[in-house]
Amino acid sequence: MESSSLQFAGTVRTLGGAARARGLVVPSFRSPPRVPGAERTVRRRPDGGATVAVVVKGRPFQAVIADLIEGIVVANELDAAEATRVRTLLWDAVVGEHRTEAA
Repeated sequence: MESSSLQFAGTVRTLGGAARARGLVVPSFRSPPRVPGAERTVRRRPDGGATVAVVVKGRPFQAVIADLIEGIVVANELDAAEATRVRTLLWDAVVGEHRTEAA
């Protein structure tokens, strides 16, 4: 079984590549959030970028993936229709990556 930190790093790479290919800004990612009790935070930086922080430990990894995807949506300030398209695209990228690893 792959460690949660390796899963996190691999998923971030996959999501970042898919977001970049779509022309989206890719935020930086970290774990855990600095805010006690928060499962996901998005911090905007003065340079216009964003940092998405999620809790990995003790959570189903699908919830972590959902938070990473939502962080990309929030960081890019997408409208509802585009946000739905991007969420689908990013989930497809992650699911496709896991199919490739299993083969």
